[in-house]
Amino acid sequence: MALPLPPGLVPSEAAFLCEMELVTVVPRQRLESIELLSGSTPKLRPPHRADLPLWLAILLKKQRRANIVPPAWLHPESLREIVTYETAIDVKDWAPPPPPPVRADGRGNSRRLNSTDADIILSPPFLPSCTTAAPAGALPYHWFEFAEMLLAHASDDVPSASEVRSLLRDLQEARSAKMRSKITQPESHGEGVTSLRGVGAMELAESRGFVVGVAEGIRKIGASAETMRREEEEEHGQDMDDDSDDDMGL
Repeated sequence: MALPLPPGLVPSEAAFLCEMELVTVVPRQRLESIELLSGSTPKLRPPHRADLPLWLAILLKKQRRANIVPPAWLHPESLREIVTYETAIDVKDWAPPPPPPVRADGRGNSRRLNSTDADIILSPPFLPSCTTAAPAGALPYHWFEFAEMLLAHASDDVPSASEVRSLLRDLQEARSAKMRSKITQPESHGEGVTSLRGVGAMELAESRGFVVGVAEGIRKIGASAETMRREEEEEHGQDMDDDSDDDMGL
């Protein structure tokens, strides 16, 4: 009999979803458009850049048919800025996520990609948060798993890859410490409610078991305290009834 699946996404599933993130590549060879479930890929014509799903970009990289252009937030300067924010500027909350992407028209106007008149509301990994159009100084939703895969398969395309690895390690440790602090000490963050704004997909997947365990423990403690309070109230009420009967001579 198969065991029940854990609630939510596990880390391997979060990494699988990250493979659908769009990334910018510089093709080395011509390649016609490919029909995918998510739509058609653009035609590749060197040296013009194009945005492809991460899994396809890694495949072309392994075949030496394209180079991957890392997003601006993965550069050492941007990561140092984020590490400084996490460790010195705001030691309690996470760095804010990138602003919503905008789309410009031919008249010079721009609007949010998920405006109210849009028929389809997009969310990661279907937002251009890992392409060259992504802003620096902010981590997207799939930042950790994206960086790990890019460093594993295209480290020669990442500037100062060793420094990037070190900064990512520092960033992960700082953000993990914040997660543990917020979950184990919810009263110190106000009304027992914790904001997870800016937390990435892999961070949520890895911390889900710990968070659920702590929440279940707090629930049991609260239920036990409530039971004891009700028992004390019942005993106190019974004592008051006995005293009233004694006063009436019953």
